[in-house]
Amino acid sequence: MTNSTQARGFHFSAVLTAQGWRQNISATLDDNGFFTALDSDNNPQNLPHIDGYALPGSTNLHSHAFQRAMAGLGEVRGNSSDSFWSWREVMYKFVAIIDPDDLKAIATRLYVDFLKGGFTSVGEFHYLHHSPDGTPYDNSAQMSLAIVEAAQNSGIALTHLPVFYAHSGFGGTAPNTGQKRFVHSLDDYEKLLQNLKNHCGSPLHKIGIAPHSLRAVTPDELSKLERLRHDIATDGPMHIHIAEQTKEVDDCVAHCGARPVEWLLDNMALGADWCLIHATHMTADETRNMAKSGAIAGLCPMTEANLGDGIFAAEEFQAAGGRFGVGTDSNIRTNVAEELQMLEYSQRLSKRRRNILAHEDNPNVGDYLYQQASSGGATALMQPAGAIGINKRADFIVIDPQLDGIPRIANPRLMDYWLFGAVDRTPTDVYVAGQQVIADGHHGDEEAIDDDFRRVMQRLLAEI
Repeated sequence: MTNSTQARGFHFSAVLTAQGWRQNISATLDDNGFFTALDSDNNPQNLPHIDGYALPGSTNLHSHAFQRAMAGLGEVRGNSSDSFWSWREVMYKFVAIIDPDDLKAIATRLYVDFLKGGFTSVGEFHYLHHSPDGTPYDNSAQMSLAIVEAAQNSGIALTHLPVFYAHSGFGGTAPNTGQKRFVHSLDDYEKLLQNLKNHCGSPLHKIGIAPHSLRAVTPDELSKLERLRHDIATDGPMHIHIAEQTKEVDDCVAHCGARPVEWLLDNMALGADWCLIHATHMTADETRNMAKSGAIAGLCPMTEANLGDGIFAAEEFQAAGGRFGVGTDSNIRTNVAEELQMLEYSQRLSKRRRNILAHEDNPNVGDYLYQQASSGGATALMQPAGAIGINKRADFIVIDPQLDGIPRIANPRLMDYWLFGAVDRTPTDVYVAGQQVIADGHHGDEEAIDDDFRRVMQRLLAEI
């Protein structure tokens, strides 16, 4: 991680605050890297000057770090009906050969890429727990600690979401061979949480709970996991994959007598501390009721497109007051602008209209999307970020002040241009809790991180 003394504040030329765009703002910080004041002035305190467009860092609410190493390996056609389920078989082969050192190298490189792509927080939905033959490591948290170390080494804020995975399908069916590294009993999972709680002492790190999906946990197990969250992961969220595939919906109806989101709404107390990942296949009633519950929709547009999942009913969810954030899931791409662009474009293709995801109070699609995703994602990870404002952590990114020669226009049109006209233009500088972790497009430890990643990939690709 780039080592630097935390600044006591910054002077921004142009900054997107919780109240909108402002110019010539002095922002002061406390010792923990939180904003304490934002004042319009000409920098009388001589604070370090940020000469660019400063935006709140966005939140990547759903990542499977190890899958970054297999990006592109599932793009060979096996038959005329390739789907998520055939892709999963490729993933199982890959997951069988990764060890803790491999995972740390992969995740560290990935998290640096996230920072460069505008993400300052990540939710790691982590289900790769055990040794390749399914035997627990002597330290049950060894694979999780590889993730924690990767976050520390990169400088990104982390909500670690160890996954509870017990079954291969609805009805409590036994896990299959490909899932042997994922599986826990409830007692062992509780011990893992306690172990992790002792190791996640950084103020940038939180622990949440992640039942993998309704097909991987029974209703009784899900209720017990909710109790564990209140007892152990007290300030962390609850995340679950749901309604990603039509087969999952059909199987849920067959075994539970209800669709996945419908069942969850009827049986669990959903609120803003829950994040429903994908929620792709919902009825109109499910969409409205999920929005009404306050649960955050965790959308992963690039992965959902890559896997052929389908298109989330974003316009209807938004109209019902729903909140959302975005994640990179299988990590085929690592850029917040690309995820948001794909989200909007998928809606346009589905509806055959333009400028879908906006609001009467903010008709600029790029500006609306970015602010909604940043705020919703921060809520989903229970991270005190997602906006630049008093009592928010100073997680922010800086876009070049001469973006493709565009003159300084500190207003929503900048966001439209970045997301839809210059999506490949990544932030020049990135700060987490007031500390600079990306400077002029580079991480301080980038060379060593790249070397470790290349070494690991050379071995893995030779074995796959």
